[in-house]
Amino acid sequence: MTRRSIRRFSLAAALMTAFAAPRLSFAEDTHPFGVRDMLAMDRVGDPHVSPDGAYVVFTLRSTDLEADKGRTDLWLAATDGSMIKQLTTDPAADVNPRWSADGSEIFFLSSRSGSMQVWRLPMSGGEARQVTKEPLDVGNLVVAPSGKHIAYTMEVFPELKSVKDTVDRLDEIAKQKQTGRVYDKLFFRHWDTWKDGRRSHIFVRKLDSDDESIDIMRGMDADAPSKPFGGPEEITFTPQGYGIVFACRDEGREEAWSVNFDLFTASIDGSSRPKRLTKQNKAWDTTPVFSPDGETLAYLAMSRAGFEADRFRIVLRDWRTGSERVLTDEWDRSPSEIAWAPDAATIYTSAGNLGQNSIFAIDVETGRVKTIVEQGSNGGINVIDKRLLFSRDTLKSPAELFTIARDGSDEKPVTQINKEKVAAARMGDYEQFTFKGWNGEQVHGYVVKPVDFSVSRKYPIAFLIHGGPQGSFGNHFHYRWNPQAYAGAGYAAVMIDFHGSTGYGQAFTDSIRNDWGGKPLEDLKKGLDAALDKYDWLDGRRVSALGASYGGYMINWIAGNWSDRFRCLVNHDGNLCERLAYFDTEELWFPEWEHGGAPWENPDGYEKHNPLNFVKNWKTPMLVIHGGMDYRVVDTQGMSTFTALQRRGIPSKFLYFPDENHWVLKPSNSIQWHETVIEWLDQWTKK
Repeated sequence: MTRRSIRRFSLAAALMTAFAAPRLSFAEDTHPFGVRDMLAMDRVGDPHVSPDGAYVVFTLRSTDLEADKGRTDLWLAATDGSMIKQLTTDPAADVNPRWSADGSEIFFLSSRSGSMQVWRLPMSGGEARQVTKEPLDVGNLVVAPSGKHIAYTMEVFPELKSVKDTVDRLDEIAKQKQTGRVYDKLFFRHWDTWKDGRRSHIFVRKLDSDDESIDIMRGMDADAPSKPFGGPEEITFTPQGYGIVFACRDEGREEAWSVNFDLFTASIDGSSRPKRLTKQNKAWDTTPVFSPDGETLAYLAMSRAGFEADRFRIVLRDWRTGSERVLTDEWDRSPSEIAWAPDAATIYTSAGNLGQNSIFAIDVETGRVKTIVEQGSNGGINVIDKRLLFSRDTLKSPAELFTIARDGSDEKPVTQINKEKVAAARMGDYEQFTFKGWNGEQVHGYVVKPVDFSVSRKYPIAFLIHGGPQGSFGNHFHYRWNPQAYAGAGYAAVMIDFHGSTGYGQAFTDSIRNDWGGKPLEDLKKGLDAALDKYDWLDGRRVSALGASYGGYMINWIAGNWSDRFRCLVNHDGNLCERLAYFDTEELWFPEWEHGGAPWENPDGYEKHNPLNFVKNWKTPMLVIHGGMDYRVVDTQGMSTFTALQRRGIPSKFLYFPDENHWVLKPSNSIQWHETVIEWLDQWTKK
């Protein structure tokens, strides 16, 4: 979010001569899009506009395929698109940029000192200077509006009194010969990490002072921000800078089956225990953002306890009285961010919307909603006086920054960093279509044409099934499941947002509960038929189906319940046995909601659509892929799937990544993943 303007940079004229659009050397000859093109795209992220609105600082992640790793630097661009410049060039990671209150400096996190610490970079010129020298890694940087304090997080043992005590205990553990750990509650591991008793706590530090940082969560056996995906958006200073508001799940032993995140407030001096602000709501509360005048706190809130895919609503809380009202109760979309207009009369947000992630303006007085940007996957909204800055990616382009008038007119590009790389890789055109799915209800899908498409040819189909199940395969440039990777290999990609998907209203999302193998399978069947009817260049005889997570579960379900449709299948991190998966996984609230309770409470909910019960019907060749660090869907589920295939004599392969989690993140592994998958599809569908 951008604060109301303070002053324009005094060095603007100097920067004008220093900035120039980057000249990217790339082969002039074009070629079909492939996994290396996907990895070569520079990833624009975390944009923040200066207080005067003239500049935007953002991160740019580039990938070195030879070194098998990425690096992240800070970049600066003029918001009118006239200039762009790389700010940091250190080989270490530079992330989480935030402007100082007066716009004279950029604070950021960097590992250049050997650990992740806070640094500051003056806009008047000169080298970055280190701000913190904490003995532990620092994360999630936030700058106070007063300019006097910063907040950040560190992983500490909550029962100990100081950061030094945590360091001493870690040193003691490192010296021990025994490696066993004893647990007496869940979580004992989460996402891809085994727990060691530490918690992410928020620390506040006074700038330009030698005072030690203060743990404002001292004694709390809880994490802020939320793990594994929470960030600085869950933390904010109060308007005068004397307090912190943050989101946190403080649920004791119920943590593994609770989604009751609350907002807390605490003094920056740590003089009192944090106070719970949203005690009355047993569902998820997050993303606190104060209005520019400091009178109102807006935040996102779900309403149903135990459901992580409920619809977020925007709640407005009078900061003086504590009275609240729900702004978006009648709007059937789930907002994901909050950006106030300077006059506090409008809130801008993004939300899933019919296969897009659109930007909306919401009138604070009436709750009326207006669409500002509809097409593409849009987010990272910053308000600049009468314009908005945001990022957008599509099925044919990675994220770039744009501005647009607040009424939705006069869109202008700010960055075109990947322009030459996009031009060098030929991609397939895409089109959205609709059809009547389960119960005659409208369902949306996308088709992506093969590269070098010819209407006179028939093309094999890669039928992609998204995860979640509360997810979407929409108008988005994906870095793991990118349909252009299949288009570049000569396939038409077909993607269906079946019942349970997000962005089509909450009832559509809710409908999958207790029906994982019902409505979604019917939508997939009808969606494939609808695509074949609409596009006569699709070859219905040469179809493969691929999915991950819930999509992997669906591949196993299809193998037993639609076994004669596909030439081959690809299952990435999918469950074979839903009953056993409950006891394997970490976030228990998910299966308990989806299947109507724990297995001993509702055994039929786990057996009704359990792929294990239909292995006897399997006959389709399947490639199984799994990550050894996946604690959401554990690797034994993939091993069991492969064992069943082999025992039944079905052609099958097992690709195992011992160093990957629920996703495949390392560049070399991503290349191997794509090459193995495409080779599998070619083997069975290009004959």
